[in-house]
Amino acid sequence: MDRTLAVPARGEPAWRRLTRTWETTTVSETAFGRLLGLFVLLVIVVSAAGLAHGAVAQTFLLIFSSIVIEALPFILVGALASAAIAVFLPERAFGSIARLPLALQIPCAALGGFAFPVCECGSVPVARRLIARGVHPGAGVTFMLAAPVINPVVLASTWVAYGGHLRAAEMVGGRASLGLLAAAAGGLAIGRTRSAELLRPRATAHAEHDHSRSPAAFSSHLVSDFLFMGKFIVLGAALSAFVQATVPQSLIAKLGGTPVLAALSLMAVAYVLSLCSEADAFIAASFTSFTPGAQLAFLVLGPIADMKLTVLYSATFRGWFVPRLLLATVPLIVAGSLVFGVIIR
Repeated sequence: MDRTLAVPARGEPAWRRLTRTWETTTVSETAFGRLLGLFVLLVIVVSAAGLAHGAVAQTFLLIFSSIVIEALPFILVGALASAAIAVFLPERAFGSIARLPLALQIPCAALGGFAFPVCECGSVPVARRLIARGVHPGAGVTFMLAAPVINPVVLASTWVAYGGHLRAAEMVGGRASLGLLAAAAGGLAIGRTRSAELLRPRATAHAEHDHSRSPAAFSSHLVSDFLFMGKFIVLGAALSAFVQATVPQSLIAKLGGTPVLAALSLMAVAYVLSLCSEADAFIAASFTSFTPGAQLAFLVLGPIADMKLTVLYSATFRGWFVPRLLLATVPLIVAGSLVFGVIIR
């Protein structure tokens, strides 16, 4: 991408200039590393000096740290997979996949998520790389949405969280089934869009066309993807922590009286909490005042859309992506949770 895109237009609002700068490599990897190190140092100093003894400050620091610590290892795994795809997978492999009918690409992509044991943070750079290399956007999005819901680690954690008995089997089956349906719906909603209309240009886009298979090329892709996604994880974690620290959770708990409101309220909680999909089942099982159907809605929406993912999606895809994704998946998840609640009675 031409770096002149990062030059602010005359009269452009300050907030838009800041957003443009954040989304391009004008904020270099070195600069971001220094800013992140400075932020971590500030957190340590504030904690050591006893300046964060207030309940809100402690909650913010705890939630922010937990989200970042949970997410960054999976961002690294996703960046490793993305770099391996870019450097070592031959171009003809993507040509073969891209020539398949969309009706075949989408279910194969959804089931392919079963073999990719990472959470939602790690699947984003992989999906971007697949789409950039020729896989249909609908299939790439389907894979991105399915992988964090149906991979074996997530399903095993769901089984353990619900006690390993009949209820656990019901929740695992419901999560896998509704997760696959929601992922396919999201992929179909995006499926009519060309990759150039879906992916947001990056100032480092030249790296996606560097087909050298040297270790240096692999390292370059790895560092670029990890730091690109990492800065948005930090931003999304800070936003999620701020909301959780300032909004009373009791306000949401009061909405659990009816099935539809219960499902919508727990979906809102999942969006705000921004949990890793490998750990969210333990939180869902703790909502004992809500129906299993509402808990299922929490488990399916969280890996598809939350605060940190919204920031990641905004950095990776065009601005219309998130609204279209929510319109395609939220009604389906609510309906599926209601059907699930009727079936398991």
